[in-house]
Amino acid sequence: MASIYSVNQVNSYIKNMFAQDFLLNRISVRGEISNCKYHTSGHIYFTLKDGTGTLSAVMFSSRRKGLSFALQEGQQVVVTGSVEVYERDGKYQLYAQKVELAGQGDLYERYRRLLKELEEMGMFAPEYKQPIPRYAARVGVVTAGTGAAIQDIVNITRRRNPYVQLILYPALVQGDQAAASITAGIRTLDAMGLDVLIVGRGGGSMEDLWAFNEELVARAIFDCSTPVISAVGHETDVTIADYVADLRAPTPSAAAELAVFDYDQFAGQLAAYKSTLERGLSWQLERRKTRLDHYRLRLKLHDPVRVLNEKRQHLDEMEEQLQQILKSQILTARHRLALAGSRLHGLSPLAKISKGFGFLTNKAGRRIERVGDVKAGEPMTVRVTDGTIRAVVTEIDEHQQERNKQEESDGKIN
Repeated sequence: MASIYSVNQVNSYIKNMFAQDFLLNRISVRGEISNCKYHTSGHIYFTLKDGTGTLSAVMFSSRRKGLSFALQEGQQVVVTGSVEVYERDGKYQLYAQKVELAGQGDLYERYRRLLKELEEMGMFAPEYKQPIPRYAARVGVVTAGTGAAIQDIVNITRRRNPYVQLILYPALVQGDQAAASITAGIRTLDAMGLDVLIVGRGGGSMEDLWAFNEELVARAIFDCSTPVISAVGHETDVTIADYVADLRAPTPSAAAELAVFDYDQFAGQLAAYKSTLERGLSWQLERRKTRLDHYRLRLKLHDPVRVLNEKRQHLDEMEEQLQQILKSQILTARHRLALAGSRLHGLSPLAKISKGFGFLTNKAGRRIERVGDVKAGEPMTVRVTDGTIRAVVTEIDEHQQERNKQEESDGKIN
């Protein structure tokens, strides 16, 4: 029975065979760089290819000191190193010790020529870029019907806004018919009047992404009336479709983030705007109420009815004051009249009469004050309290008159 070996034994044997081959220990390989990736550890992983095959290669960080340029897709290079077996995976690869630039690859040259041609035609000009709608409700996607790209877009859309409608055009994104398929998808979704389109695919080599470097696709994006977000490959992959599109996203996931607004954040903003608006309206309402009260007070101060009432009240007060003044003056006048009447009453002959005296008048009706006012034989009238007495002067005693005069003179002397 033949011997049975373990996988590790086989891989070790092959590795020793490669190590003993002088040609494989120091070899230079010419090819075009593809799938170039810079690892965070500092190592560079890439593939060398030509028209018939590919060869995996790696340059460790310790060998990068002599590398004077950055490795990029499509570069024609000459890699010097050793071909060895990676024992864990059982595959061989080129361990690069030196990389020299040998010129650009055919695909890269085609890429550069078309890029320059379309740029001169103005297809990359910013004035032709359409703004991406902020609140898209219907989003079209041109990509493969299966794969990570569409799954990422669907997952992010559901997470951000489940109310957004996604419309997929399952297109070929790799191969000879890919450019025509992508172009048909763009034109079909553009005719549906959607809010925004996402055109792209997941990562891959330059050959895998080449459909998005075709002029046919570039012109379809440029002629599209719907805003287009390109999302081709990884962040380091840049295609002509990225230059023509209205907005470039580094990945399909990022394109979904740009096209679909976050509903929860939108609802939160609406709530914040509502709160701000309500506070503003409340403040404005209070301010207007204050102004209205102020105007109402001013109007009340100048209200004709109020002014008329004030005048009426003032008139009533003046009338009351006038009445009080008149009453005061009447009381004063009455008091003075009473005093004057009292004095007059004291001088009144009637008052004298009431005390037992009479009021004497001669025949002419004049008051008799002296004996000279009458003569003997003349009539006179004596008025007493209860009537009038008519009498005749029978005798006049003039001595009494002289005594009166003497008494008056004596009074002056004294």
